[in-house]
Amino acid sequence: MQIKATTAGLAPTNVAPISLALISLALISLALISLGACGDQAKLTQSSGYGAAPELPAPPPTLIPTLNIAPAVRWREGGTPTVAQVAAGDLQVTRFAENLDHPRWLYVLPNGDVLVAESNAPPKPEDSKGIRGWVQHLAMRAAGAVTESANRITLLRSTRHNGIADLRMVFLSGLHSPIGMALVGRDFYVADSNALLRFTYAAGATAIRTPATKLLDLPAGPINHHWTKNVIASADGSRLYVTIGSNSNVLENGVAAEAGRADIWQINPADGTHRVFAAGLRNPNGMGWSSTGKLWVAVNERDEIGSDLVPDYMTAVVDGGFYGWPYSYYGQHVDDRAKPPRPDLVAAAIPPDYALGAHTASLGLAFHTGPGLTAAFAEGAFIGQHGSWNRNPLSGYKVIFVPFRNGAPSGAPVDILTGFLDPYGRAQGRPVGLAIDPQGALLVADDVGNMVWRVSAR
Repeated sequence: MQIKATTAGLAPTNVAPISLALISLALISLALISLGACGDQAKLTQSSGYGAAPELPAPPPTLIPTLNIAPAVRWREGGTPTVAQVAAGDLQVTRFAENLDHPRWLYVLPNGDVLVAESNAPPKPEDSKGIRGWVQHLAMRAAGAVTESANRITLLRSTRHNGIADLRMVFLSGLHSPIGMALVGRDFYVADSNALLRFTYAAGATAIRTPATKLLDLPAGPINHHWTKNVIASADGSRLYVTIGSNSNVLENGVAAEAGRADIWQINPADGTHRVFAAGLRNPNGMGWSSTGKLWVAVNERDEIGSDLVPDYMTAVVDGGFYGWPYSYYGQHVDDRAKPPRPDLVAAAIPPDYALGAHTASLGLAFHTGPGLTAAFAEGAFIGQHGSWNRNPLSGYKVIFVPFRNGAPSGAPVDILTGFLDPYGRAQGRPVGLAIDPQGALLVADDVGNMVWRVSAR
């Protein structure tokens, strides 16, 4: 087993306080090494796991999966991510807003106001039981992912129109681990971790103080493993689509725990009725409509079968489509860990359209059309890669751009923002949700750095 918090080579002046979680992880590592546990390291390059035809090697025979953590240290004064070299002559990155409380997701209102969901996991007491759950909880704590949820949506406004938010207001509070947001007319929808809520919004308002109407409950409960729920509206506003992640990695909590999960639901906002639009998606998050009107989703794939498996992906979902989880991955590659097996569902599994690298935790997705970020980025999808914990070496921790042509991916991904990892392998920040502002600039929620970054043309 490879289990570590990446801190090798630290200069004494840069050593962060050692947390109990990291000490515990070190003790676990020593115990497992003494038992002769096997390690796993990527054999393929990161680029092998990207594109329309990623390499998919056989799963390695590891006794215990890799746990490789980038400890969270946050940004130094004045620090920023790095605009990748390919775009450095054209783009710049600035701090749109800082000192937020775990900003996770973004939504831009028609008047240009930016809403940020300051959110983290809800209480889920059954999710950390057992050795597996305990170790994963320690890993998430070391990575800065275990903090009390602020449970609010904050409004950010740049009154000077200079790319810096100088007005900050609490837009909604008292929520329950909110993530997704969508506005249809005067109806403002919020996807909490356990329900889809509707509020009445007045154009230009800096806060909503009227009570919510619960449209419907969403799968939650004492496990609620993948708790984030995103929401997007159809072009005409007649339907809503909500992402619901699985309650396990690969069915270890049983089939019953997965009822209604690993799906995208289609919801009728008039009466709250819903149906499964697409299934077999382990942890779907970011959604967007392509130029051809197709619904695309970014999906965080399964763990614990090696550093090279399985690539996260983005795909255009089809009505009634099944995408493999938990019985197979990347189409019809059988995962023997899923019991009981379902060869009938494996045979129906649809391969995704575009791989986003193994264990990159690709969560945010924002389509861009137009000249806002120069002609090189006129059509395509930006992806926020939150970063790996189950790969050696680390992967993700960046924002990439996938070029599109005629509504479909048309080439290799381009790094846009890097530098979220410092030279010692520590996470200064972790990019998650993305949005495009009215000027065509890219906004990036950084939940470890407590920032919203703005990438714009020079």
